[in-house]
Amino acid sequence: MIVGCGRLGAHVATVLDQQGHHVSIVDTRPIAFERLPSDFNGRSIIGTGIDEDVLRLAGIAEADVFISLTNFDNTNLMSAQVAKDVFNVPRVSARMYDPIRSEIFGKLGIATVCVTTLFTSLVLEQLALAPDTD
Repeated sequence: MIVGCGRLGAHVATVLDQQGHHVSIVDTRPIAFERLPSDFNGRSIIGTGIDEDVLRLAGIAEADVFISLTNFDNTNLMSAQVAKDVFNVPRVSARMYDPIRSEIFGKLGIATVCVTTLFTSLVLEQLALAPDTD
């Protein structure tokens, strides 16, 4: 199950669907689902990822994995907590922009991926490998 059908959420949903996984994706904006390919076999649910009824409708009771990929740290954390603590989804992850929040919630048992930290590491690695121009 994925919350957030922006560019990243739609891409992750598409890749998982193409790999044969059963995918449900939730977004508050119906137009967001236009990012999914026409042959997407998953379920698209309109609603918020922190609403337990919406999550039930999307099939969270059967979910093995829950990924929250909205553009909002608070929404991602809240939906991840609901998935983990209310529905006992075994693997839960939330995208974060704020490195401090990511660290704090990681210590509280919410797996996070901080795109700010990740991108910084990748850029620094790339620059370290760049050839000298002297």
